[in-house]
Amino acid sequence: MEDNQRMELKQTDRGQLLPIRMIPAFRGGKLTPWGGEKLHTVFGKELKEFPTGESLEVSCIPGLESRDPRGRKLTDLIEAYGEKMVGDYAGKPFPLLLKLIDAREALSVQVHPDNAYAGAREGGKLGKTEAWLILDAPEDGELVYGIVPGTELETLRKACEAGSAVAPLLRRVRVRPGDVCYIPAGCVHAIGAGITLYEIQQSSDITYRFYDWDRTDAQGRKRELHLEKALDVTDLTLEPEPVHASGEEGTERVLDKTYFTLDVIRVRGRKEPLPKVNNFGMITGLEGTLRLTWEGGCETLGKGETFFLPANAPALALEGDGSAAVSMPNQ
Repeated sequence: MEDNQRMELKQTDRGQLLPIRMIPAFRGGKLTPWGGEKLHTVFGKELKEFPTGESLEVSCIPGLESRDPRGRKLTDLIEAYGEKMVGDYAGKPFPLLLKLIDAREALSVQVHPDNAYAGAREGGKLGKTEAWLILDAPEDGELVYGIVPGTELETLRKACEAGSAVAPLLRRVRVRPGDVCYIPAGCVHAIGAGITLYEIQQSSDITYRFYDWDRTDAQGRKRELHLEKALDVTDLTLEPEPVHASGEEGTERVLDKTYFTLDVIRVRGRKEPLPKVNNFGMITGLEGTLRLTWEGGCETLGKGETFFLPANAPALALEGDGSAAVSMPNQ
């Protein structure tokens, strides 16, 4: 009984769980040497170390779990409330991970495995398909987004073994705020310097690095690479292109993929209903100050703040002047 009281969440009179404000976990310091300070200066996050590259807004990654304002781990709340929190995912691995990323410097050139490869080679873990919503970028901002067409695997291998020789084989694309980049497992990629973005992905921490721009730490050591596994999972046929969100008022579905959906919602002084929660949802403020409302209540949603939307939450809407992103599972 004491444990049940400790895990008690706010509910409506009908037993519907209300949106839960999330307190993120962070990856910084030596784990993200490419990170900066924007998670603090732009989004108001309370950081313990600089640089910090990642704010894990909604996370069930062991040791990096997001929490509610009372300090309770999301994993524990899901265990306590089951289907009311995550619908069909009750008793199953939590499927998604939501981040805000500040790339002061370019990230390593990397690739992620699919479910089959990760399950067989990484102890049963999920693979990693992800997507980015670009929030800020310099005028010349660019990404590594695939491999130059016509490149053969053996050519890529020899270039990677030679280090910087891989650079001419990397397919680069320009990006601007509002661009959406879908990155399926097997797609070689790297976030460029100066870019801030919203990332929705499968709940996986598996990254295979091809190349890290010959960076070294204070002791002159380079970061670990994973060339054989990276080559195993790379799909050389992928030539994706960013898709630009329209910027119009209302709800725009910018991604509808196997593992997740992504909606961008813009409101200007009126109320906009949120899409119906599918098992669970996550809403993050992107610009302005908004109110997340339901019958009989509301919460403020500031820039960079995230709420977890339980499976049986009441009908929700946004009002105010600004924009937000809403992600949900799609399986």
